Amino acid sequence: MTTTTSRPTRPWVRAATAAVVALVALAAVVLLARWLMTVPAVADFVERYPGVGGTSEAAPVGLPAWLGWQHFLNFFFLALIIRTGWLIRTTGRPEAYWTRDNKRFIRTKGAPTKIGMTLWLHLSLDALWLLNGVVFVVLLLVTGQWMRVVPTSWDVVPHALSVGLQYLSLDWPTDNGWVRYNALQVLAYFVMIFVAAPLAAITGFRMSAAWSKRWTRASKRFPLDLARRLHFPVMVYFVLFIVVHVTLVLATGALRNLNHVYAARDDGGWLGFWYFAASLVVVVTGWVLARPVFLGPVASLTGKVTRR
Repeated sequence: MTTTTSRPTRPWVRAATAAVVALVALAAVVLLARWLMTVPAVADFVERYPGVGGTSEAAPVGLPAWLGWQHFLNFFFLALIIRTGWLIRTTGRPEAYWTRDNKRFIRTKGAPTKIGMTLWLHLSLDALWLLNGVVFVVLLLVTGQWMRVVPTSWDVVPHALSVGLQYLSLDWPTDNGWVRYNALQVLAYFVMIFVAAPLAAITGFRMSAAWSKRWTRASKRFPLDLARRLHFPVMVYFVLFIVVHVTLVLATGALRNLNHVYAARDDGGWLGFWYFAASLVVVVTGWVLARPVFLGPVASLTGKVTRR
């Protein structure tokens, strides 16, 4: 009697299968949404809540130039933070280590902190991202741009549901982001700025060595396991936000949207596109250079770099 063993499925076969299943599911969702738009009650709901509502009428019109720089820096830092975070989660032993030089900075008791190079880069990027985030929030408050991304009434919820249905049915909402964001954008930006970003910072700080072992009361109220369970889903939200955001920007009037974000102008010219292309080059370059062989000289300025 002979036995046969099944060959393991190749990775590309699994990826292709997953892609086909995702496309079929997406097509089904689109067809369902388009059918719902023909239902009288749903059509009346969309007409009553077209998608723009729930924010202050006094919100400023247009996007300032500083917002374009902030958008690029947030994208740059966040892309590399996601990359390094994923490597920390999936990689075993680090290729190189960084040891803090206590002589150059605040002296601490005990042995110097020794961490993997990828973790060092992750924490360094976190610090820069948070600093940029503080500047961003301050500018939002000072210039009144916060009124564009902070809901001021519960009408934002039905308007957002309406916009979501319009997007899913591929019948794009007829709004103008230069004047006012639609309700779904408002909710997504609000969650990103005031919920997801602070949650990522707090959970990351709880997981880092900077969290003192002497904070026993705070540690009991915010356990390490809880921080770990929250930190990864927040990263997933960041990835989904970026994918959906970029897709919709390119699908709903790419040139005009890119001018809004990168060139602070409301037209269909190519300036915003070229700024966007340049930003991609910078992000890809940073992605490639985020390796111990390139990071060593920079990391050695604040500590000792060693190989495994």
